Parts: sequence; C-alpha cells; structure tokens
Amino acid sequence: MEQIIKEKAIIAGLERKGQEDFNYSMEELANLADACHISVEAVITQKAERVHPSLYLGTGKIEELARLLDTLEVDIVIFNDELSPSQVRNLEKRLEASVLDRTTLILNIFAERARSRESQLQVELARLQYVLPRLSGISSSSGRQRGGVGTKNRGSGETKLELSQRRIEDKITELSRELELLVSQRETQRRRRQKTEIPVVSLVGYTNTGKSSLMNALLQKHHAPEAKAVFAKDMLFATLQTSVRKLELADRKSFLLTDTVGFVSKLPHHLVKAFRSTLEEVLDSDLLIHVVDSANPDAEQLIEVTSTTLRELGADEIPVIYAYNKTDLRMLPLESKDLRQPAVLVSAKTGAGLEEMEQAIRKAIFGHYKEVEVTIPYGDDQFVSYLHEHAYVKSTRYEEDGTKLTVEASPAMIQKWSHLLDTPTS
Repeated sequence: MEQIIKEKAIIAGLERKGQEDFNYSMEELANLADACHISVEAVITQKAERVHPSLYLGTGKIEELARLLDTLEVDIVIFNDELSPSQVRNLEKRLEASVLDRTTLILNIFAERARSRESQLQVELARLQYVLPRLSGISSSSGRQRGGVGTKNRGSGETKLELSQRRIEDKITELSRELELLVSQRETQRRRRQKTEIPVVSLVGYTNTGKSSLMNALLQKHHAPEAKAVFAKDMLFATLQTSVRKLELADRKSFLLTDTVGFVSKLPHHLVKAFRSTLEEVLDSDLLIHVVDSANPDAEQLIEVTSTTLRELGADEIPVIYAYNKTDLRMLPLESKDLRQPAVLVSAKTGAGLEEMEQAIRKAIFGHYKEVEVTIPYGDDQFVSYLHEHAYVKSTRYEEDGTKLTVEASPAMIQKWSHLLDTPTS
C-alpha cells in the first residue's frame, strides 16, 4: 500500500468565556486534520471575549503564531472556526502561510468520502456555496475584460471575478436541479417503503461511533448475505449516504434498519443544507437508535451534539434507545446512573449485547401491537395474502363461514379492517 505523505500544520483556536467544550473541539480539529492527511505539529490557543474582527486572534498572538511557524518550518495554519474572506486574506498576509478553517477541512473530508452520485452532488454544492461569497478575496489583478472592438460595447465587459461568480452560480443551479431529481427518486422509494407498513428503525449518532459496524453485526446475526453489509471503517465520516436493510425476527416480525450520516460539532451550515434531504430520512423513523461511543471520555458532549442536530431536524419527538457501543474498549464498567435511558450496552466488534438491543427494539416498535381474530370470507384470497405480508399471522383455521386468522398487528393497521374483527383475544 502506498504511504501517504502528510503535510504539516499548526492548529489555532479561540476560547470564549463559558465555552465548556473548547478542549474537545480542539482535539476534534486535530482529528479532522489527520483525516485530511495533515500532521499537527503544534497547538496555539487564546482566551478572549470575542473574535478579533480582522485576524480572528489578537495581534500579539498572531505574532507568536508567526514565530512558531518559522521555528517549526510549517506553512499551514488551521483555525477552529469558520473564517471570513477578509480574515483569511489578512492572516495569509501576516503569517505568510496557507490558512484553512474548520469548514474547509470538513468539506475536504466529505469530498474524499463521497461515493454515491447523490452524496457527491451534495458535497460539491456545499463547496460552491461556501466558495461563492469568498470570491471577493480574489486578487485585484483580475482586471476588466474588453467588452468589444472600438467604441461598440465599450465598458460592458465583465471582470474575471464577475465571470467566476456567474460560472459558479450557473454550476450551483445545474447541481441543484440534478440533486432535486435524485432526491425525488429517493422520495419515491421512501413512499414505497411506507406503503409496506414495516416499522423503520434508524441508527443515528456522532461520526465514528460505530453505527455501520453495528448494522453489519445485526445483519451477520441474522445470517444476511455478505453483499448486504455496509461500508464500515474506523475514520470520520466513513458513511455519507443512507443505507437501508430489512431484518426479520424469529417470529416473522420485521423492520427496516437505516444507517445514517454521522454528525459532528459545528457542522458547516452549507453541508447541513445540502444534506438536509438525506438527514431528514430520520423523520420517517418509528424508533431511533442513538449510538454512543462508550469508550470516549467526551461521550456526553457527543450525545448533546447529536441531540441538538435531531432537534433542529424536528426528530426530537421520535422514541430513542441509547446504544452504548464499544464496551469492549472500556477499562471500567458503565454505571446505570451514567447512562441515558432507555439504554443498552453493546459491542459491534464482539457481538456482546446485540440480543438485548434487539429485544429493546422489539419492545419499542412491537410492544403496542394487539392480537385479534379475523374471519375472512372464502374467495377473498387477496386479503388473506395482504395479512400474511403486512401483519403477523399466528394461526390459521378453516371454518364454515371462512378463514379464521389469529393476527398480531399495530392498532392503526387493525383499524383499517376493523369490520372483519371477531372478539379480541388479548
């Protein structure tokens, strides 16, 4: 395997008053840099009431940063927040180094990880929307093009900047149209799934908590073909598209399991906007499995980031089970007082706790199901087939007035054919 040569950088952050997650945020920035094949050589921070409007950090700290760049022979600085175009220009001039911000890193990671056509379009759209307002930082050497020959069209030419802006705007329009078409096709697939009336369970959580690995572990538990496995790797944003798999339990109850895009703190709003249709798939869920990296000392903060994102999507009313994953990596056992409830302890790697998680899912999505008896007149074979496909037929008897089925189903489904009900058996 070819070894990737890493570039070197210094990361810089501003800690505002009352910012409790600053240390973790800086650690995460280093992880994001690593995911972009950049080695962090030093960390420089400053405490301040507010961001310096032109330099992000104070002038004294910028001078310190310039000396450190020279000493370490590093020519990249990565800042922990999104920078304005003027801040980037001023910093590059003062530091004589390449300046990146947190948003740029995340966009680069998404661009590298995108595999499906839809996720590639979403990333490219987000990148262009981020770049467009920053074109004002283009060099003044962009001069005005001539608009025509002689006196004709004099002065009607466009600057190179205006041309670049127009091209990007046209590209954004083109990508948006193609993305809308793909989103429409996925909406059609979602409506088809909804018609089957099979419950939907979505795996959600911070990036790299093991959602895809957990999905694969459940698929393996149910002896699903290897081709059904989803891509899983120990890295940030390994999965950028939604994967859906059907799982059938021992008593023929089944549900759709969905693997979703992982979250991260300060996720760029351009990406949230571009990926909104993908993220909103969780709104169709009957249950959310919030996957937590139990081995991470900052697990509680990561839970909050995911919970905040779910609230912003309008998914905070959907029932949740907290799956504390990676228990095999913990030195000390988890105490119940430290867990969000309802909780299950699992390990996608060893398979520990998978049965308990499955039972918790069963209780959450099938616990309200009722058992009833239905008598279907002979000749109505179509409805018999419907019940076998959409409900859980426990027994079948052939009697004088028709086929009598003992069926377990959701109250909503039972209501649809209540005129055929006999006396409920439970």
